[in-house]
Amino acid sequence: MSPTRSFMNAGLRPGGKHGLSSQESRDPIGFAVAALSRVAQSDLIDRIGLRKQAEQAVFTVTRSGFRTMTTASRTFARAGKKGKPGVRVPAATARGVFDLTPTEDEQMLVDVVTELADEVVRPAAAEADDTCEAPDSVLKAGVEIGLPILGVPEALGGISEERSAMAGTLVAEALARGDLGLAVAALAPGSVATAIALWGTDEQQQTYLPAFTGDEAPAAALALNEPAVLFDVLNPSTRATRSEDGYRLTGVKTLVPRGADAELFVVGAELDGRPVLFLVEGGTAGLEVEGDPAMGVRAAGLTRLALDDVKVPDSAVLGTVDGTTYAECVRLSRLAWCALAVGTGQAVLDYVTPYVKEREAFGEPIAHRQSVAFMVANIAIELQSMRLLTYKAAARAGAGKDFAREVALARKLCADKGMQIGLDGVQLLGGHGFVKEHPVERWYRDLRAVGIMEGTVLI
Repeated sequence: MSPTRSFMNAGLRPGGKHGLSSQESRDPIGFAVAALSRVAQSDLIDRIGLRKQAEQAVFTVTRSGFRTMTTASRTFARAGKKGKPGVRVPAATARGVFDLTPTEDEQMLVDVVTELADEVVRPAAAEADDTCEAPDSVLKAGVEIGLPILGVPEALGGISEERSAMAGTLVAEALARGDLGLAVAALAPGSVATAIALWGTDEQQQTYLPAFTGDEAPAAALALNEPAVLFDVLNPSTRATRSEDGYRLTGVKTLVPRGADAELFVVGAELDGRPVLFLVEGGTAGLEVEGDPAMGVRAAGLTRLALDDVKVPDSAVLGTVDGTTYAECVRLSRLAWCALAVGTGQAVLDYVTPYVKEREAFGEPIAHRQSVAFMVANIAIELQSMRLLTYKAAARAGAGKDFAREVALARKLCADKGMQIGLDGVQLLGGHGFVKEHPVERWYRDLRAVGIMEGTVLI
């Protein structure tokens, strides 16, 4: 069965808006936020005059964040053969001349994810941005259509027949048209599953990937960013030192999505002068998670991850120790952020185009003004250039070719022009662009993250 037919067979059946799965574990602050949010939506507090106090409580909790030891309850049973190479999918089939037209399967995939973005993600975005938490309805819908296993080989229970970074790029773009922050939250577990599929050993794949292929995929996240001025992602400050039975990790990671609920992390650390990836389970002693809300991408539930002499076994190393796996991970993550920027930029264009045609000033639509028309046209032009460079980098990545130059060019363009598109979108709406009634101000804040977020999602 082709990858996208598996997607089409899965329905879009999001869970309850405020409900929790009976099997879900949540830290104390999560229970507090959920309870306060539910109270704040009740008519009862209006009748007894407590509306203002309830809303203030919700705001204070989400703004202040939290600090807690990780409370992940899932236990990953060791399986597979230690040291045996893992399953790898073949590179994407060459199609001759460079062609931006999606295949039939890719287009079907885009259609399903677009439906999810329109019907589930976009309506939940404003509230998720306020509470700094992705609702269960969005996360469950993402699992049901197969987002966590998009990059997992069919032999391991996934839907990937060949390595297609283009499919991942199209998914990220389509999902970001709904909301970038929620897209990051929904794609984060799949980032870890894809990383294990790409570089994991047989033991790592057999131990962790079965959890992602089930109905209750674990929350998981990449943790590469660090709270340092002019941070160089290829030179992390987090250190890994060898011990008798494995490694000890010490350092701080920041901007980690869904860290409070994550049961598995891929952590970047320096080992013997080279950057290396490590698999760290959420319940490991020495891990501490703290709320780390930022200017944008708030719906992803960003957190800070502190590692205090965290012990991991020697089998925790993901990929090579010479820095090549780490570098490829960074490039794929940057490619994913380019796709997210393209999707969000498209959302801006789709929103401002009808607005300027309907908004009137001096007796005619403002779209009749050359300055306005040129600004909208420029958004469309820059957006198409961003898409072209991103797709080209994705095509080379999927074919197993070196794509370092292409992804560097795409990231530079998407960071600069994406932020400009967000700014122009706010400008075109005038005063409306500055208020939360319209989503453009949120998209502007989210687009500013493209040049900062190094390792949060991965194609």
